[in-house]
Amino acid sequence: MAYKASEFRKGLKVQINGEPYVMTSMEFKKPGKGSALYICKLKNLLRGTTLDRTMKSNDTLEEAEILETDVQFLYKQGDKFVFMDKENYEQYELSAEQIGDDWKYLKDNMDCQMTFFGGNPIIMTPPNHVELKVEYCEPGAKGDTSTNVRKPVKVETGGEFQTPIFVNEGDVIKIDTRTGDYVERVKQ
Repeated sequence: MAYKASEFRKGLKVQINGEPYVMTSMEFKKPGKGSALYICKLKNLLRGTTLDRTMKSNDTLEEAEILETDVQFLYKQGDKFVFMDKENYEQYELSAEQIGDDWKYLKDNMDCQMTFFGGNPIIMTPPNHVELKVEYCEPGAKGDTSTNVRKPVKVETGGEFQTPIFVNEGDVIKIDTRTGDYVERVKQ
């Protein structure tokens, strides 16, 4: 199946020269004369590189043969991360390079989304928000009440995040995995 330019949108998964891409942005422009233009930014799902394409209204892009499924993070072994398909219990490994910075969010038995291309796992997407326990942080300075004062904290996964100064060791914090930003302190 091929997508027409009028169907282009952010998040669309397409195939160019046999490789899968996701459309990270799409801007529609209608110049005074001539045909409409679709200015697209595409990210290669295998290599992480980006591609800029300007398409005309009669251009098409081929649909990527991508499968997404729910998986559970089991454990990390060396530089490999092991996941299990929740339906058929099949296990898949992704390298540290494929995981990227998302390792900071992975806790044992966490549910994630895995993307397959050509039957092979290529990327893992953690849930939008995760709750992580603070393992270490410096105490906040007393009397420092100015707004937006941040300090680094280390969480149970080994990742570091910037949080407000009132966060203490033992607190559970909610992190937005799409941005890496602190959301809130979770009540226990």
